[in-house]
Amino acid sequence: MSNSSINLLVAEDADGERVDRFLAESLPQYSREYLKQLISQDCLQVNGKTVTKPAFALTEGQELTLSVPELKPLTLSPEEIPVEIIFEDEHLLVVNKPSGMLTHPSGKELTGTLVNALLHHCHGQLSGINGIERPGIVHRLDRQTSGLLMVAKNDIAHRGLQDQLRDRTAKRQYRAIVQGEMPELQGVVNAPIDRNPQKRDKMAVMPGGRSAVTHWEVTDPIGRKMTVLRLTLETGRTHQIRVHMAHIGHPVFADPLYGSGLEKQLKYKCDGQILQAFRLQFTHPVSGEAMSFEIPPDDKFLQAWAFLDAWIQ
Repeated sequence: MSNSSINLLVAEDADGERVDRFLAESLPQYSREYLKQLISQDCLQVNGKTVTKPAFALTEGQELTLSVPELKPLTLSPEEIPVEIIFEDEHLLVVNKPSGMLTHPSGKELTGTLVNALLHHCHGQLSGINGIERPGIVHRLDRQTSGLLMVAKNDIAHRGLQDQLRDRTAKRQYRAIVQGEMPELQGVVNAPIDRNPQKRDKMAVMPGGRSAVTHWEVTDPIGRKMTVLRLTLETGRTHQIRVHMAHIGHPVFADPLYGSGLEKQLKYKCDGQILQAFRLQFTHPVSGEAMSFEIPPDDKFLQAWAFLDAWIQ
């Protein structure tokens, strides 16, 4: 499949500007994150030489050539899978993803995901910014984490929502049951996260990793052994809440990757971490309306809470 080339000239007012910012301002039809991906994939040349760093500083008079891959035809199959729609209009949806469902297909699983369900529900009308495997997906939840997700039906909505996540104006809150008694009623974990070099399926707090900030607040102590928290993400790194809570010694209960295995000791059977994305707040990217959505604890959360409360009593 062929690529299309876009040629740009660096004007005087862009001298010294980052190349990813320059491209985002010059090509508003593409998100800055997508342009960064193209840069990292050897799709950009400056004066005939390949540039792979988004932070590359431009100089007046330089000629840029960006190679943009043509959109591939969608090959994923729409599936009639029930999914709870919290809100929907012609531009976006807010959905309640159940625990156990992948947000989008992976290399091993191409069916049964939220994307498959949405392709059927929306008759294929989803944004294409994230490519053929993640149409409409602005942000994601881990398979065993349930709760609210924003989904874009078109690229205008997708870019608007993506910008709000980048600028930290969209608010995402979670509830979780974590082990132990918290030392204070509220706090902040500010610790960089990167891929675990020893175990590639895990993330870890790593010096030099990407900035990650999680705010937490106690809502309900469960004796002195467990605590229900409300958590607010300032950033959105992979496994962020799970990594941060384990890092400060209060892992999310029943977390198969970062937990202590307490659920196995108690012989409590569940399908992963007790973590739910329960509140979303953002501005509608087209109408400008303030949007806010909240859902109650689901059955998985309530059952774990009741079990732990009885165990502690």
